[in-house]
Amino acid sequence: MAVDEVLLESPTMRATVAERVEVLDRVKALAFLPDGVHVTTDAVARYFGVGEKAVYSVVADHRAELVANGYTVLSGSRLTSFKEVSGIQSRARSLALFSRRTVLNVAMLLRDSETARQVRCYLLDASSRPGARLWTTPWTGVWTTGSGTPRGRWTRRSPRWPSGRSAR
Repeated sequence: MAVDEVLLESPTMRATVAERVEVLDRVKALAFLPDGVHVTTDAVARYFGVGEKAVYSVVADHRAELVANGYTVLSGSRLTSFKEVSGIQSRARSLALFSRRTVLNVAMLLRDSETARQVRCYLLDASSRPGARLWTTPWTGVWTTGSGTPRGRWTRRSPRWPSGRSAR
């Protein structure tokens, strides 16, 4: 299983990184509605380079999780007032709205999108996690761990820790 697939399978893991919405901007620009807070289904599909059916499928399979992260469907008087405030010119009877956090959640659930895969990789990048420590090595550049302690085995003779002591 690929490292980024952990987010596809684990709701607990998705919940731990759900606040990291800044990752979306690192990968690609997201087109918001005039209110600056919400995104439509069409915009989400364009962001990830998939069809709207793929987004509808993710919503159908994980609706409770998405609603908990800010997904909402407006209809009736709520839709009318939202259109007036945001200036949207649509004749639709309902409008599905995604918050940034919901778009991030969709990225963690979409399988067949290169953009979604890049978002998952950024989320799991150990060097961008708070508390991660970087260990330099003379032959590989940087050794990263989430817990702050190096793991694994050195493969070359007498590598040095950042403090100067030997790794053996």
